[in-house]
Amino acid sequence: MGSSDFVTLFFLVAAVLIFLQLRSVLGRRTGNEKPPFDPFSARDKAGNPDASADNGKVVTLPRREPGEGGEDAFAPIDAVAPAGSALNAALRDIVRTDPSFNPKEFLNGARMAYEMIVMAFADGDRKTLKGLLSREVYEGFDAAITEREKNGETVKSTFVGIDKCDFTHAEMQGSEAQLTLRIASQLISATYDRAGALVDGDAENVAEVNDVWTFARDTRSRDPNWKLIATESEQ
Repeated sequence: MGSSDFVTLFFLVAAVLIFLQLRSVLGRRTGNEKPPFDPFSARDKAGNPDASADNGKVVTLPRREPGEGGEDAFAPIDAVAPAGSALNAALRDIVRTDPSFNPKEFLNGARMAYEMIVMAFADGDRKTLKGLLSREVYEGFDAAITEREKNGETVKSTFVGIDKCDFTHAEMQGSEAQLTLRIASQLISATYDRAGALVDGDAENVAEVNDVWTFARDTRSRDPNWKLIATESEQ
């Protein structure tokens, strides 16, 4: 074997070894893979001062069991609903069933979900909508998008922000927790026909939008995600 053949063989063996090492690292599931994005999760919130310092590590707080914590477990409820009110009592029922429920974290997630749903509907993004809506609500959104596509219409929207997002109603229906919110937002939205002519909305002025949305989750399910089950416009 000549010296050139020996060098070629050496690099070939080295390449195989490197490939096997990469495969052993990149191809192995460690159980620490990043989960699908959940707007209702308390993890990785924007503006969290510790988010950049933990190098992507997530610290999972232990779940409380029903009955633990006494009245302290209801302090977050009293912060968002007057003590003694029907809303406060209903939110306490949800905490008793699902001790991991935190109303402020839920409201932060609902704000994110609201913007995602509004913009996905404007963009005709069915994939995003399907993961955030109940089957019945998705079918209604899908029908509206299909009708828009049939007419050759396009929507251009800019989400300005949310002014208010508050609980208006809460209840347990069997094992399903349902939370209704009044959401006041600002949006610039305009619909154009095939020729590019404006047929609805306003391309320049900000519109005040008031919605009443209801989210639900089966507390017996291992799936932590809440889904939008009802929408109503409030004039």
